[in-house]
Amino acid sequence: MSNRDILLFSYGTLQLESVQQSSFGRLLGGEQDAMVGYRKDFVEITDPEVLRASGQRFHPVVVPTGKADDTVEGMVFAISAEELAAADAYEVSDYKRVEVALRSGKAAWVYVQA
Repeated sequence: MSNRDILLFSYGTLQLESVQQSSFGRLLGGEQDAMVGYRKDFVEITDPEVLRASGQRFHPVVVPTGKADDTVEGMVFAISAEELAAADAYEVSDYKRVEVALRSGKAAWVYVQA
């Protein structure tokens, strides 16, 4: 197992270079993919550290619909356990981390509406 064998799917601010640098200390390489059966909504962020890192007051959040024609596009990144912990620390309590099957068939962690 490599030290970057965890897959993390991002449809929002974890794709931003500024957030990757402040959370992981590096830029992540990724591949385009999508979540099926979800739709995107938005949540207002009040955590000052998250606001500083992202520069955005409203962050996207996904909610399950169960409809095959609902998809959320994004990027899947290979990260380490330490980086997953850093992503957990970045995400506010409006989110929870769950594992989902992506359109590609890969299983990845993703943050959805809590």
